[in-house]
Amino acid sequence: MTYNHPKILVAIDCLVFGYDTTENNLKVLLFQREVEPFAGEWSLIGGFVNEDEDLSDGAERVLEKFTGLKDVFLEQLSTFGKANRDPGGRVVSILYWSLIKLDDLHRDIANEHGAKWFDLDQLPELVVDHSEMLKLGTEQLVHNAKSRPIGFELLPEDFTLPQLKQLYDAIYGKSIDDRNFRKKILSTDLLIKTDKKDKTTSKKGAFVYRFDTEKYNELRKQGYHLDLNV
Repeated sequence: MTYNHPKILVAIDCLVFGYDTTENNLKVLLFQREVEPFAGEWSLIGGFVNEDEDLSDGAERVLEKFTGLKDVFLEQLSTFGKANRDPGGRVVSILYWSLIKLDDLHRDIANEHGAKWFDLDQLPELVVDHSEMLKLGTEQLVHNAKSRPIGFELLPEDFTLPQLKQLYDAIYGKSIDDRNFRKKILSTDLLIKTDKKDKTTSKKGAFVYRFDTEKYNELRKQGYHLDLNV
């Protein structure tokens, strides 16, 4: 049996945030389109779903193509399906999002495919409804920072509280009160304090911490509420 129905295309768009530990900021991966419509304009990375492909497999394929990454956090976020959203045809887009640690390898692979990492405050104009996708993803990122621990995959194994705070500052897009952050994050029992000090930024130095892996995984599953008054 075949269905007599107009053809509708299904696309995958991946909103990929990258945390740059050298610059202590968040970036987003964008692709400069090569064909019409919108040739030469910027969009999130993406592509059409193959007929024999599950949605999640399509999202993983797109992410691997542009970053080289497999088996990383990738979550379906929303669906965008306004009838006239794409002048190229009737296209329904499934939005996935991911947050990765950005390094030189990810930059090189992105460049090979015509993609580029942009600072969140220096983005070009995006096609169709991709600005809405970015806004939704940014809101979800902040929500996750409040309800799940973040940082295990984004920071070195050994890190200082200022480095962890810089990550949260980047996610919230503003500077969080230092004293309040220290109090709230230490109360979660997520961190293990070591005897080492990092003296790269001051003579006094800052104590080095590590994540408690067991506690981290526990809180990722059950969630928590980290109220930073932001």
